[in-house]
Amino acid sequence: MRMILSFSFTLLMSGTAAIASAGSLAQETEINQGLFHISVADEIRKRCDVISPRLFIAITYMESLKKEALRRGYSDAEIDRYVHDKTEKAKMRARSDAYIREQGAEPNDGPSLCILGLREIEMKSPIGALLKAR
Repeated sequence: MRMILSFSFTLLMSGTAAIASAGSLAQETEINQGLFHISVADEIRKRCDVISPRLFIAITYMESLKKEALRRGYSDAEIDRYVHDKTEKAKMRARSDAYIREQGAEPNDGPSLCILGLREIEMKSPIGALLKAR
């Protein structure tokens, strides 16, 4: 089951990170912020065994971001064109890593990410809302 959730969340992430900087979508602050929350939550859940994704909430959140982009006039084609953009994914990853470090954790360090994740959950932050302690 964990493998299925992991695959689903990774698939979810691979389709969202690029949307953040796609053309003029880069100017869409709320959409970018939502994608950032998903990106940080994904990094935490991948490295911390005591935290798992709230997959339904994450998928619903991602769908709401896409609907908002569509409402703002972006087409599916415009969004999809950037879904696989490696440069944009790298930019989102760099932003996520910077946040993680600002919070006193390290991006690839499970124990520090567990501390960060549990703190985000406890604070009921937008990142924490995408995670749950086991």
